[in-house]
Amino acid sequence: MVVTFKSSNVVKPATPTWTGRVSLSEWDQIGTITHVPTVYFYKPSPKWLSQSNAVINNLKDSLSHALVPFYPLAGRLHWIGRGRLELECNAMGVTLTEADSESKLEDLGDLPSPEHQYLIPNVDYTVPLHELPLLLVQLTIFQCGGISLGLRISHAVVDGKSALQFTSEWARISRGEPLGTLPFLDRKVLRAGDPPLARPQFDHAEFGLPPLLLGELSNAEERKKKTTLAMLRLTKIQVEKLKNMANKGRSIHSGRGYTRYETLTGHVWRSACKARRHKPEQPSALGVCVDSRGRMQPPLPDGYFGNASLDVIAVSQAGELLSKPLGYAASKIREAIETVTNEYVISAIDFLKNQPDLTRFQDIHARGGAEGPFYGNPNIAVVSWLTLPIHGLDFGWGEEIYMGPGTHEYFDGDSLLLPSPNEDGSVILAICLQVAHMEAFKKCFYEDILSNSLQA
Repeated sequence: MVVTFKSSNVVKPATPTWTGRVSLSEWDQIGTITHVPTVYFYKPSPKWLSQSNAVINNLKDSLSHALVPFYPLAGRLHWIGRGRLELECNAMGVTLTEADSESKLEDLGDLPSPEHQYLIPNVDYTVPLHELPLLLVQLTIFQCGGISLGLRISHAVVDGKSALQFTSEWARISRGEPLGTLPFLDRKVLRAGDPPLARPQFDHAEFGLPPLLLGELSNAEERKKKTTLAMLRLTKIQVEKLKNMANKGRSIHSGRGYTRYETLTGHVWRSACKARRHKPEQPSALGVCVDSRGRMQPPLPDGYFGNASLDVIAVSQAGELLSKPLGYAASKIREAIETVTNEYVISAIDFLKNQPDLTRFQDIHARGGAEGPFYGNPNIAVVSWLTLPIHGLDFGWGEEIYMGPGTHEYFDGDSLLLPSPNEDGSVILAICLQVAHMEAFKKCFYEDILSNSLQA
């Protein structure tokens, strides 16, 4: 794909906003602190075919106004020592780039495509962190008149729920509508900047090193292996079959049945173990991302704008996962999720506040290096967007025809569950695995559903 860049603009808040430095919560400073890429595609519209500058001008104006209530996104991050960050609200602005492509939307073929990388802004992490915008946007206009909107937003400032709140409100402004929910910007509700209260109340295995391949002393070699990304779709019928498999044999006294997330994630975990040909005694950890907003006492305020998710882990041996029914894997996942209580979150915050340095918990140090979190072979992490409003982003020219994650900066073991855009009950798994394991994973992923259906 040939993409020609026409202009790059720094967009600042439309009116003066508060300036100064604010402390970030512990959740903001661990895990993914790089920029998360997403891309939206829109069909051609007569509105912008006749007015070539209408789209970019509308985006600039609405983005400028959206940055007034969401002014932290117009700021910059600063390292303050010991692997810790602060956010400077200085209205430096975000980047909006306009580009043209000689291709047509239909030229992209199956989505996602490796060519997505040309449609999403690049972030140069060799540049000092305090010089990097927290939000970068790229509008690409195709020869057919269709467009794509590529976004990169800093995960050190927002999690998925907050990022979607921002894009949704930006779209409302673009359509000429008032804000729906104001962002709640006070991170003190998660004790941002406060000293630890005490020693952690719980052990926090999620902050330790995940299991290694048997016989290995580090994951250095696994980090180097080439990876690839796949998007795998499960129909509503296949999802229901998996749920039935997971809940088979559960009595009415066993409590609520396993959820769609618990079921699908258990299936992904088992399929990965089988595809990687783990020995029965191989330990494997599954990373689970849990939103703590409604688990705190009291719950976090509506519109809390920041990171409020805690990663916990389920651990089992590959032999147990594969020899026992799917319900076993689902039960391990539920146990991990249910540990996330108000007390557990407070304890985890204290654990991190007591750390002399947060570097080993941050993904920015895993880029081409041996530091930072890594949930590759023999482990896996499954993040769910199943309940997030990721579809229907309308800036005034209609809803997108496709929305998906970026394709080229994921690590082995990273995976994401997405709802189908047409709301037909199907689910899409975006998963990154080593090239050597991907085809086997696809085979296991689908054949296990079929074989169990035949047995039933």
